[in-house]
Amino acid sequence: MNTLDSQTTETDGSTINGWVAVPVVLALIFGAIAMYVHAIAGRDEPVLAGIFLAMFVQLVGIVSLTGFFTLQPNEARVLILFGSYKGTVRQSGFHWANPFYARNRGFAPGAQRQGGIAAMRAAAAQQGTPVGVMRPTLPTKLSLRARNFNSPVLKVNDKRGNPVEIAAVIVWRIEDTAMAVFDVEDLGSYVEVQSESAIRSIASRFAYDHGEEHEMTLRGGSEVVSMALKEELELRLAKAGVVVEETRLTHLAYAPEIAPVMLRRQQAEAIVAARQIIVTNAVSMVQMALNDLADKNVVVLDEERKAAMVSNLLVVLCGSNEASPVINTGTLYS
Repeated sequence: MNTLDSQTTETDGSTINGWVAVPVVLALIFGAIAMYVHAIAGRDEPVLAGIFLAMFVQLVGIVSLTGFFTLQPNEARVLILFGSYKGTVRQSGFHWANPFYARNRGFAPGAQRQGGIAAMRAAAAQQGTPVGVMRPTLPTKLSLRARNFNSPVLKVNDKRGNPVEIAAVIVWRIEDTAMAVFDVEDLGSYVEVQSESAIRSIASRFAYDHGEEHEMTLRGGSEVVSMALKEELELRLAKAGVVVEETRLTHLAYAPEIAPVMLRRQQAEAIVAARQIIVTNAVSMVQMALNDLADKNVVVLDEERKAAMVSNLLVVLCGSNEASPVINTGTLYS
């Protein structure tokens, strides 16, 4: 079975301008009051029939009051009528729609499995959480604004099998409200789980550092890694109607158990690289000194004395400590 066939596609929902519906609803309510008065005061008409008609009109007016709702910019409401999806309203402002459209779309995931509202209140009391701030039901209003998800620090193995710690921040927003509501049970939890899974998958594709020739690493190719993470998340979150705006690594380090060893390795590599530069420049300086001495006829040195001079200059230039010169008071060959 193709999973695309079971996905819900967002459609435009129809509503009426709330300011247009206000006088109509008020006319029903006040008209019902007038009908009450007329039915009670009337002598030629059946009183009960007039009262029942007034009650019906009043009931229609009161029920119609529940059809009003407002939407702020970057907000949407999913219209659900007795379990059937009737479209999505995205235009901000004051609206009126069928009052029988659902105001919520059921309990939050886990509430029914754990015994409903009573169990949630008991759990909140046990954890010391105020019950008033809990929302056991899921509203039909959705925020279309960009949201941030800061992943926890995850311990994963990189391409070479070294344990590393990695974390990322993911900026996402809802693109298709119908898919976000009907194709996943809990959108927030779905984004978190898929994000952590994608971070682990990306971390295993790259080495932490010192990859092969022209190979991107987690440490040296942050832009490439972020782009790869974004593409991975777009594939995973597309079925939930979510668009990934940006991804960035916020933490990257070796795991504590190997961090000291890797630090010593990095220090050793840094020392070797520095020594290579020092030796290369020292050899150039020695060659320049010998050439200047020969060009200016300052002193004529045989091969043995040149070797001794080269040795002494390299010791002075490449040594980590200051050299202590020994002054020769004799002749050049003594």
